[in-house]
Amino acid sequence: MTGGAVYLILGLSLLLATLLPHLTRRVALSPPMVLVGVGLAIGLLPLSDDVSLQPEDNRELITHVTEFTVLVSLMGVGLAIDRILQLRSWRSWRTWSPVWRMLLVAMPLTILGTMLLGWWVAGLAPAVALLLGAVLAPTDPVLASDVQVGEPLTDDVAEAEAEDGVEEDDDIRFSLTAEAGLNDGLAFPFVHLALLLLAGGFGLTDAGAWLGWYVVGKIAIGVAVGLGAGWLLGRQAFHARKEELRLADAGEPLLAVAALLASYGAAELVGGYGFLAVFVCAVRLRASDRGNSYHRAMHGVVERLERLMTLLILLVLGMAMTRGLLDHLDWRGVAVALALVLVVRPLAGWVALAVLSRDEREDGGLDRGEMAAVAFFGVRGVGSLFYLGYAVTHEHVPDEPWLWSTVAFTIIVSVILHGVTATPAMARLDARRRAASTTG
Repeated sequence: MTGGAVYLILGLSLLLATLLPHLTRRVALSPPMVLVGVGLAIGLLPLSDDVSLQPEDNRELITHVTEFTVLVSLMGVGLAIDRILQLRSWRSWRTWSPVWRMLLVAMPLTILGTMLLGWWVAGLAPAVALLLGAVLAPTDPVLASDVQVGEPLTDDVAEAEAEDGVEEDDDIRFSLTAEAGLNDGLAFPFVHLALLLLAGGFGLTDAGAWLGWYVVGKIAIGVAVGLGAGWLLGRQAFHARKEELRLADAGEPLLAVAALLASYGAAELVGGYGFLAVFVCAVRLRASDRGNSYHRAMHGVVERLERLMTLLILLVLGMAMTRGLLDHLDWRGVAVALALVLVVRPLAGWVALAVLSRDEREDGGLDRGEMAAVAFFGVRGVGSLFYLGYAVTHEHVPDEPWLWSTVAFTIIVSVILHGVTATPAMARLDARRRAASTTG
């Protein structure tokens, strides 16, 4: 394939990616499904013999590209969330209750369930099975746009709370968006635990150190750095004393990119979880002059960058599938993927949400249909590729080729299943919500 052909394919693919959200809005077909299909077709074209799409040959490249893509997506979803979290308000914390339940109950259950599948069904060593569970447990902020909140609501669009009369900040979209934003950072403790177990010599003292540092310490540092960065950048953008320093007045939206890079870098330098810092920074930045249209401008820049990175990853993923990525997939990998998407995640999500208190239900919380939707639409995607890439670049992992094939297949299953069902399911739930608000 010549250089000209590569540019032509990339240009046409980018045009397709730009049109897809509009073309597939009302059909049971998601843009990721189409882009993976295009990648499959491109993969059938002749490539140079010295070009390898095997993940074992591109570990660091996969890790860095997926890392940046997740960072961009985390900034985007953080800026898009309209629901306020006031640290001193118990009622505010309760409005985030479904998110806390999905993080503290559903995610550990999903890790445990997937680990048991990997251990009993696939015959993996316990540490490798735990790594598989940690890699596949987080829901993805990159490929889940069909079930997430849209652009941030600001004063200039206050009367249009959502496109086509749909409330963007409903409990389903909010819960899935906030969960995807937070659990990408919270999966790291379990990835590190798997790596520590693989390294050997893991004793009781090591368990205490893991709990104190990898679970508590690094999470606390990530949150603190995110809050600090978001507050400082918000002050500078909206309330700087010198007018020329107020980027919100100048309308310069690249602050969002600077914020994600700075918060991630700062958190990583001091040992915290950078993913968590980026999301918290975005949420805190969003809280600064919440109604300012500058938030929509920043979100727009991040959204376009995310679309470009997602295009690249999905095309290469599709190409790799026709060039050996799935060569090590067997019935065990198929069983793990289907069980995770169809049983483990939905069941874990339902268990987590079904214990909502009566007060929360009376406050307009999730009903049974909405709980089922949140439990089911746990999209797997780019984050899983990053975590696996991170693990195999830091420690020798047995069964690595099988893990790559299984994770890739799980992502494809999620893209297809959730892509087909998201549009009609969300349309039905939106219609029911509108009808309930009208009769109410």
